[in-house]
Amino acid sequence: MPFVHIRTMGFHFEQAQVANLQKEAVRLMATILHKKPDLTAVLVDQADSGSWSVGENAVPVAAHLDVKITADTNSVAEKAEFVQQAHALLRASCNRTLPVATYVVIHEIAGDAWGYDGRTQASRRNPASSG
Repeated sequence: MPFVHIRTMGFHFEQAQVANLQKEAVRLMATILHKKPDLTAVLVDQADSGSWSVGENAVPVAAHLDVKITADTNSVAEKAEFVQQAHALLRASCNRTLPVATYVVIHEIAGDAWGYDGRTQASRRNPASSG
């Protein structure tokens, strides 16, 4: 039940480009982090020009990819591969030079602290606790 949030600034994606970015994000989540595609949600936000800075300097283009996954479900190597491939996806999708401070962040959330369809991830791992 991962959630992917992609933010960009400085270029406009057409709907087909947004759909491709979402499709590729789901593919990376499935192939590298072994997440179920049918439960992977992806939001693409396009920030207003001039709203992003690095250090004290406004940048003309920027991108950020932020994911939330259940803690302890992936290895260090899988997460490192995901960061590398997600960064490559941002570069390819934006088709522009991005700032060095273009981050990919993986938030690992305890299974008892989030869920979907009214159940926590912890209760899915241990059906006896679902009550």
